[in-house]
Parts: sequence; C-alpha cells; structure tokens
Amino acid sequence: MSKEKIQICEDLYDIMPPEYQDIVENATYGKEGRGWKDIGQSKELIEQHSLCAGCPESIAFRYILASLPAPEDTVFVGSTGCTSLVFPHVAVHNIHSLFGNQNAIASGLKRSLKLRFPDKEKDVVVLAGDGATVDIGLDMTMQSWFRKENITTICYDNELYANTGGQESGLMQKGFVAKMAPKGKTFDKVRLPEIAFEAGCEYVVLMTASKPNRVEKAVRNAIYVARELGPTYIQIYTPCILEIGKQSMEGLDEMKDSEGIGGRFVYKEFVTDEAKALIAEIDKKEKEAKKAAKAKAKAEAEAATKV
Repeated sequence: MSKEKIQICEDLYDIMPPEYQDIVENATYGKEGRGWKDIGQSKELIEQHSLCAGCPESIAFRYILASLPAPEDTVFVGSTGCTSLVFPHVAVHNIHSLFGNQNAIASGLKRSLKLRFPDKEKDVVVLAGDGATVDIGLDMTMQSWFRKENITTICYDNELYANTGGQESGLMQKGFVAKMAPKGKTFDKVRLPEIAFEAGCEYVVLMTASKPNRVEKAVRNAIYVARELGPTYIQIYTPCILEIGKQSMEGLDEMKDSEGIGGRFVYKEFVTDEAKALIAEIDKKEKEAKKAAKAKAKAEAEAATKV
C-alpha cells in the first residue's frame, strides 16, 4: 500500500538507506482506515526520538502520526520547544517556524497548497507547545482562527516551559511552583479551548494522551472538519514528568489522574452544528466501508476454502 504512494527512483534505490527503503515498502501511506492499531503491526512514521525517557509527548506523537488520514499529503508546522526535538525523526513533511509564528506559517502554507494543488487535499497541522500556542504565539494563533483558516492546531500542554528550565506559561495551573516560578503562579489557567471555540474554531477538544482510540478519533475529526469548514483545535495534556517530580514510568498515570472526575483535563468537546453533521456523515461512510470490507474478506475466505 505504502509504495503505491511513495516511490524511490529506480536508479537511486541501491544507495538509499535501508531504513528509507523499509518505510517506503512497509509504512501505511495511502492505507484506508489507518490508525493507532497499526502501531506494532507496520512500519511507524516515528520510531525514535530525542525526548526524555518516558516523556508523554513521545506517546502523543506516535498516536497522532498513526491517526493522520493521509500522511503522504500532510505537512506539520512546528515551533521552538520540546516538540522541535522530534520533528527531525518524523517521516512526514514538516517545517520548523520561529517561536510563536507557527499558525501564520501554516495559514500561508495552506493557501499556497490550495493554489498549487487545486484538485488534491493537502492537510496542514500545527503542532506546538503551550508557550508557542498561548503565550508567545497567541496573536497569530487567534488570527488564524478569526480568519477561518482551514488548518488544525494541536497544542501539547505540559503547563510550563519545560524546554528552558521550567518557567510558568499561561496554561500552567494556578499556584503551581516550578523551578523558574518559585513563588507559584498567581492567576488561573487560561481557558484556551473555550476561547478557541468563541474565536471561530469548528471543532475543539481538551484531552490527554492516555487513550489512543480517543486521540485517533479527535485527530481524524479535527482534520476532516478543517478540510471542509474551518479551523480546529486540540489541546492535549502531555506532562513534563521531570518538572512535576515524576519518574519516567509515571507519565501515563499522571495523565489518567488528571482526566478523572474533577480533574483539569476531563475530556471536553466543543463542536458547531455544521461540524457535528459532517462528522456524523463521515462516521456513517466509514462504518459502511468497514462492513463492506468484512463482507469481502469473508467472501474471499469462503471462496478459498472451496478451491
């Protein structure tokens, strides 16, 4: 399936690294219904990273990359922060922007791709931390929403500037004491999901990276809605285990605890009526396609037993 979408020039094949040959031959580019269940069953679009051991961002990256509807036609736009350490290892087109201007870059890129490929859908996905999204880049983030740009913004919310020593961010919880915020934050966590919806986003989700099926659903919905209607936003809790005093194996437990009843990251959705209708239509088509695929597989299996 993958090699039908991505091909290596025959004259250069022998000199290409074996890892590249492997990903062309065995990744899931072009696969209908690709998702998190492909992890461990096929070549992943990320197989190593330079984040800290046990970092929840690495988990989120795996789930998000596995959930992209069309990775071969997707461009990520990143920014300065922990996420920028990962993009060199990702087998999807990506751009590293200046700190905070990622949504401006993504807006121009999406418009350019529409002009260059008028008959082909190209998805543009912003993936940045809370510092780039809500602090340094809030102006450009908001303006892309006001203009109804057809892009998806994913914010990795670790509630501080983890990459530069632990300074407070707008998304840090009130009262939290960090290495570079010794007196504790004095104001409430910015309610960016609510702001995003008020600013024009068609589909907004607040969540953690603890449940791969939920991440997959949110990512696919966000991208499909962005294609047809306008901007979408996902805020996903990826705690910095070092800054909150956790061990490398405790990131998953931290996410699960935070999404429990009364937690800061209880799952929330804000969806316009138009987006609800579009998602329902897409879900219906996907169910019909799965049903048809099962029927076909059953018929082929029965035919094989008769031979």
